[in-house]
Amino acid sequence: MKFYRYTDNYLKHFQGEMKKWNYEDGCVLMGCVLLYQATGDEKYQEFVLKYLNEYITNEGTIKYYEEEKYNIDSINTGKVLFHAYEWTGREKYRKAIEVLMNQLRKHPRTKSGNFWHKMIYPNQVWLDGLYMAQPFYMMYETKYNKKENYSDIIEQFKNVRKYLYNEEKELYYHAYDQSKELFWADKETGQSPNFWLRSMGWYLMALIDVMDEMEESIFEHYKTLEDLFREAIKGILKYQDPKSKLFYQVIDRADIKDNYLETSGSAMIGYSILKACRKGVLLKEKYQEMGEAIVDSLTENMLIEEDGTLKLSNICSVAGLGPSDNPRRDGSVEYYLSEPIVCDDQKGVGAYMMAYAQKLMIF
Repeated sequence: MKFYRYTDNYLKHFQGEMKKWNYEDGCVLMGCVLLYQATGDEKYQEFVLKYLNEYITNEGTIKYYEEEKYNIDSINTGKVLFHAYEWTGREKYRKAIEVLMNQLRKHPRTKSGNFWHKMIYPNQVWLDGLYMAQPFYMMYETKYNKKENYSDIIEQFKNVRKYLYNEEKELYYHAYDQSKELFWADKETGQSPNFWLRSMGWYLMALIDVMDEMEESIFEHYKTLEDLFREAIKGILKYQDPKSKLFYQVIDRADIKDNYLETSGSAMIGYSILKACRKGVLLKEKYQEMGEAIVDSLTENMLIEEDGTLKLSNICSVAGLGPSDNPRRDGSVEYYLSEPIVCDDQKGVGAYMMAYAQKLMIF
């Protein structure tokens, strides 16, 4: 099958971000975790453990990790540590989980209570950061902390709904600066100016993954996230390309010539829909075919062959806002369309693997 031919070759030649504890590789690792769950094929488990063995010492120290930067991205790969600990029982993984949780305990926050995106992005909340931290945080609270901080997690999502949601468009802006001082921030609302696809993908995955890790018996909290998720799905589907079933880099501007159907964000939406169908958050009868159509379209249209090798195409390499010494990253439509479009980026490949795994598990 095309998917396995591609991913087998990708993992065989995987380079990753060498000597850097990073969220990008964590996306691929989580794809492997879910494919292991879906197929039982131990090659995925072995890939994850081999990778982690390069970064986690026997004492539980994480190589190349820098807590003092208070980078919320650094938390993402920590989710995989829970699985590694469950698989092996090795205490080094449990200790490494505590290293990352210690960052969250001290992580700077906005006045409204959300984690800053990074130390170099003070007072800022990005949709990306919800996926980077909140599923890990919820896993920790459910497994190790008697659910004591569930309300903190829920409030961070509620703040994002309050400060980043556009009622008319039914979409979330990429980011929010509570100080309202950054050059890209609206001086009245603090919002960035546009709707970037992958940021919405991060947000949807954050919601469904947090729901998956929380105790449903805490009904009020669960219902809050469920309502937010359904609302966001309803909004994003308004902008789905009817022919390809995928979504545009700048979500609501299909009218712009240089806008393009982007792989990573589309995969994240497919993943979120299919996982929500599995969990009963969305009706299978209504949404399962939609989710599967997204995944199938990625396989058909975005896996391209060059010199006998399959590549996953149309992935936005990176997009961000600021900091103050980088005025190019201003959140404009032109900015989002100026970033490189690449093949085989971990963020796109990982999301595609995760989405495909959900398709396998839904049966």
